[in-house]
Amino acid sequence: MILVPRTALDALAAPPQRFLASAWPWRSLAYLLAGVVPGLAFATVLAPARAVGGLLAVPLSLGVAALLLTPLARFERWRLRLVDRQPASGLPGGWWPGWREAGHALVAMVALWWADLLVVGAAIAGPAVLILSPVVQPIHPEGEATLGETFVGSAVGLLLVPVAAYTVAAWAGARAAMARAMLVPQEAETREIARSRARLVDAFEAERRRIERDLHDGAQQRLVALSMKLGLAGLDLPPGSPAAVRLDEARELAGQALAELRELIRGVHPQVLADRGLPAALRDVAGRSPVPTSVDVELDRRLPERVEAAAYYVACEALANVAKHSGADSCAVRGRLRGGGLVLEITDDGRGGADPARGTGLTGLADRVSAVGGTLTVESPHGGATTVRAEFPCAW
Repeated sequence: MILVPRTALDALAAPPQRFLASAWPWRSLAYLLAGVVPGLAFATVLAPARAVGGLLAVPLSLGVAALLLTPLARFERWRLRLVDRQPASGLPGGWWPGWREAGHALVAMVALWWADLLVVGAAIAGPAVLILSPVVQPIHPEGEATLGETFVGSAVGLLLVPVAAYTVAAWAGARAAMARAMLVPQEAETREIARSRARLVDAFEAERRRIERDLHDGAQQRLVALSMKLGLAGLDLPPGSPAAVRLDEARELAGQALAELRELIRGVHPQVLADRGLPAALRDVAGRSPVPTSVDVELDRRLPERVEAAAYYVACEALANVAKHSGADSCAVRGRLRGGGLVLEITDDGRGGADPARGTGLTGLADRVSAVGGTLTVESPHGGATTVRAEFPCAW
């Protein structure tokens, strides 16, 4: 099963041919190049303060640094998306920076941008000089290297390109992890919020199960009894009589209402999910999809109820979108436990172009996943396959 990496560090674990052919090396390079911008901006803006000299240099430098703290933090949160698919949370509010923004800005403007520049320069200049050595050598005939040696150097430069790609991605991943650690509230600060959210989700799921039981044991049973009584009443009437025809129509309407109620109950809380778990429930919903859908979900244990419910409804909504909008000929649902959580992917071979901004469906999916502490990403290039990936933390 192919899973979409969430970060540049995750991408490093992929097979080399897949990593090198992906966009991750280029995204990492763009991330590091963008990291040089704040440092250059700081140095440029600080130059007039240094030129003043004397006692005014220090307060002017501090004032310039303070003005740049919040914009730099916002810029860092934005560029994190290049190497980390999980969005970083925003600032607490207003334009006054907190200690996280101040600490990160200080480190970034003083030291990190130099490191970014050094890594990018070494990764690009080293292989480039070696690769271009056969071209440069005739221009400088006084050099001691022979033409054969320059071609050997060119071959070595080509071999260094993958090394440079891995180096850039590794440093970009480490930089992003450092920035996230400094700018995003840590687990200790969000633990109570997560527990409160989990309690709300559990209470909501319990209420859904209660509604499902009430509908199943109440309204559904009464409709079944009504259909049976209408059928028995029809036996006492002459076949084809007006009363028998109207009774048959009433019985048909009762049957339709019963079918709709069963679909409603399945949507509220499917019994197969409660009885047999997520893999069986996903196979059930895939079997009812008008688009041929394969299911490859391997779980060695039952997941928390809120996670199973969220994953099930994500798959239902994604498959409904495939049937309505994608024009796909086939679809695949894949799921695995990885790193203490569930990773669920729904991929189709349709025309792509899914945009969360054009409707509430994908936004609603993201909200449902976020409610249980997970993340949702959608890859849907125009004319290409669409992949909906949901990651759920699982705590037993």
